[in-house]
This record gives sequence, structure tokens and C-alpha cells, in this order.
Amino acid sequence: MCMECYVDKNRITPLLNPLDCLENHIQYICGTCGRCICIEHDPKRGLQRWNFPFKSLEIAKLYLRTADYSMKKPCGIYELKSENGRLSYKIFANIEDLQLYLKKNKGKICKDMKPVFIIEEYREYANTQIRKLTSDEIQKYMSER
Repeated sequence: MCMECYVDKNRITPLLNPLDCLENHIQYICGTCGRCICIEHDPKRGLQRWNFPFKSLEIAKLYLRTADYSMKKPCGIYELKSENGRLSYKIFANIEDLQLYLKKNKGKICKDMKPVFIIEEYREYANTQIRKLTSDEIQKYMSER
């Protein structure tokens, strides 16, 4: 596992529409393994990809580093269950954010009220970059997938 971005596959992201994401969104470029993770803010709502629910813990882990970096502290991935029994995973900066979310979303519960995955200590890494990629970088990154 990459000590900076928490995954083994250094070209797994972006998951959806990878070329479009790499061309049009600001990326967190892991200074350790070079993996690109979308860190773009939605201009209308001010949200980032990590603010949305994920279908699995594995997918949520792919975006956890951008949450940690954005908040400058370790964030946690929490398992949520809806009224119909469907599980989802969502990243929260702290327990208060989780509680606020649950208050607004009455049909969801978090059984244990603690993260199923969290990195204990937040660290900055020297070679990390936050920027859009050049067309040459995009081409190289896509060829390495």
C-alpha cells in the first residue's frame, strides 16, 4: 500500500470517464507513487468527489487521501446503511459531520459510529502536487493504466 495515498494500484483512478477527468479537473498527484486523484471542487455546490457516498470501502479508500489533504487531518470512512438495507461508504472529517449527516438523512444509520478505515496520523508529503495535468502527462498516465 502506498503510504501517501493508501492504495496498491497507482493508476486505478480516475474510475469514471478517466480521460475527461484528467483533462478537465484539478488532480491531487501523489508525490510517492504518482497516482492522480480528482480533487476538483464542484463550482455550484463547493463539493469534491470525496464528499459523495461510495458503493464500496475499496472505492472510498481511493479518494480518502484527497479528504485528508483538503481537511489537513485524518478523515474516516464510515459504513452507512439505508432503510432498504443497502450499504454505502462515506468519508467524514469528524464524528460531528457524521452526526449532522445522519440528522439530515433520517433513513440512514451508522451502526458502530466509528470509521471502518482511517489513517491514524495526517502527514504532508514533499513531492505532492495539486494541479491540472499537461496533455503529455495525461497521455503517459493513460498509457500506464
